[in-house]
Amino acid sequence: MSRALFAFALLAVVPDSLIAQTDTSNAEWPPLKVVDVRWIDTTASACVDFSQFANGAWLAHDTIPAAYSSSGVTRDMSDRNELIVRSVLEDAAARRSSFPPDSTPRKLGTFYATCMDSTAIEAAGIAPIRPWLRAIDSITTRTRLLPEIATLQVRGVNVAFRYSPDVDTHDAAHYITWLYQGGLGLPDRDYYFAAGAAADSTRQAFVTHVARMFRLAGHDSATAAAAASQLMGLETSLAQASMTRVDRRDPAKTDHPMSVGQLTALAPRVGWPRYFRAIGLSAPVRKVNVAQPDFVHRVDSLLHATPVATWRAYLKYHAIASAAPWLSTPFVQEDFAFRSRFSGAKALLPRWKRCLREADGDLGEALGQAYVAKTFPPEARARARAVIDDIRAAFHDRLLHLTWMSDATRAQALDKLARMGEKVGYPDRWRDYSRLRVSEGTFVLNVARANAFEWQRTVNRPGTPVDTTEWGITVPTVNAYYDPTKNEMVFPAGALMPQTFDASADDGANYGSLGGSWAGHELTHGFDDEGRHYDAAGNLRDWWQPSDSTHFVEQATLVERQFNKYIQVDTFHVNGKLTEGENIADWGGLLTAYDALENRLARSGRPALIEGYTPEQRYFIAYAQSWRVHDRPEQLRTRVTVDPHAPEQWRVNGPLSNIPAFAQAFGCKARDPMVRPTDKVPSIW
Repeated sequence: MSRALFAFALLAVVPDSLIAQTDTSNAEWPPLKVVDVRWIDTTASACVDFSQFANGAWLAHDTIPAAYSSSGVTRDMSDRNELIVRSVLEDAAARRSSFPPDSTPRKLGTFYATCMDSTAIEAAGIAPIRPWLRAIDSITTRTRLLPEIATLQVRGVNVAFRYSPDVDTHDAAHYITWLYQGGLGLPDRDYYFAAGAAADSTRQAFVTHVARMFRLAGHDSATAAAAASQLMGLETSLAQASMTRVDRRDPAKTDHPMSVGQLTALAPRVGWPRYFRAIGLSAPVRKVNVAQPDFVHRVDSLLHATPVATWRAYLKYHAIASAAPWLSTPFVQEDFAFRSRFSGAKALLPRWKRCLREADGDLGEALGQAYVAKTFPPEARARARAVIDDIRAAFHDRLLHLTWMSDATRAQALDKLARMGEKVGYPDRWRDYSRLRVSEGTFVLNVARANAFEWQRTVNRPGTPVDTTEWGITVPTVNAYYDPTKNEMVFPAGALMPQTFDASADDGANYGSLGGSWAGHELTHGFDDEGRHYDAAGNLRDWWQPSDSTHFVEQATLVERQFNKYIQVDTFHVNGKLTEGENIADWGGLLTAYDALENRLARSGRPALIEGYTPEQRYFIAYAQSWRVHDRPEQLRTRVTVDPHAPEQWRVNGPLSNIPAFAQAFGCKARDPMVRPTDKVPSIW
């Protein structure tokens, strides 16, 4: 399609009438500022606990809403964004019959309307997925296991291993077939082996939950209990072969390219050509990267050794669990009761929020187009780009002046920085949903069709050029990311709003929040303990001189040790190795964005005190307030195991205590808790 024709098609995706209809009043949006001095605890010392100083007044009065596992910046911004998205969805739902049958607005409105139709959902009960369960029950031989696994995967059910067409890390211009571990019902492999009464209780709660799901699906108590026990045995075996989260962060440990012949030798019983055909691949697979070979080998062994009845129980539970949030109330409540064990949430989110989030996940770019039209003018995009450009320039200067880095490594780092891409606000090309089918029938089947649409959209990518225009995040999302295989940073419009960024705010505030917490952070990910292994083109290649690599590892170990000492919750410490990359990115982002602010002030002049604070003080306050978060204890305990980010208190105090400019800005002395001894401070970026 030519550029002109494509532009015309793009305009037809979401009509102006949908974008303009039912604007959301600004009065409904939570009032957010990049720096809010009301949140500062003036009784706390900035040099003792800066997180408490910057956020203590807010924390003292905050109550986490019952339906949330945490409150703070992300929740506040997301709530505001969701009010806007809700208006788009409700307009589309109310007026869907007026749109052409196959138009994206019609699909968007129908998707949301069928989710909100609780009467139809309650009346249907489990009936919509009965055909799935009958197909699983009909499996009597091992030869039928793989076809059913493939069918469930296409529907979005996470069972056994996971297929994904991802970037080839040795030829980042093309996609390749990847196989990953997957298919566990607990949040992480470690839950299957952790010692202690709490861990035992969690495992028993899981077995009880699985049995309840089976009873809701029509099994008697004895059959349900036996099936749940069988499933737990199978999943424990899968967990034993699963790679830890720490190891999965090491690109070398997930780099196992092989031919289909080698894959067959690793897992001879699967029947790979048949499996690949079953998931929809139209061309023979020639090259595969098996991220976790031990896991794939274990699945192969279990397909041969584990009773078919156990596999049926496993597949049936995961089919039910994947659909449970969209079935009738007993399934929704049972799913929530178990999942809330890990989040601490006390109540379900309102249905409109649950439906909105599913719509954003499945038709996110259709929503994003309308969201941008309502919220993100071109001048905001330009101002955000200006901050990001200043961050780039500051990091360039830091690279030039690093004393520990050799010229050979420096040249490669500068090339990587120069070629690092960025996406800001929204895609330049929106996704085509013409092949997605959405029905006025039961919502859970619309979800399954949306999952199948996404699968079919990407399944045949191996061997084709990488789509460099694609976004891995939806526009209203409050998040950002760096992709090492594309060497690019992505900042959606949903994150480029107050409290993160305000085009009318002062430089100290914007550079501390957008600059330090976001742009500087994501840029540094390109050079953290994981990102540094990828070159400027996104290929997995060692471009470091040995002495430089040794220095980096030694200094990164200091970061790991620093965070290992911090308490996360109860007696649990932060996992410094799991969080190492994020901690390096926080610290490097702060240093770089601070330089960018000083450069900006040198060009534009220093303002007078704003609300009693200097630009540098507002910079550090903005950074700390960007991590204004209040977690439930259950959420913190889960994060110890699964989250590569440290708790927000330590994301503030940890890196700031390594930065002399922070101490200078607030007059901190050598022995203050927020000033770490010089010999303990790492030297990286």
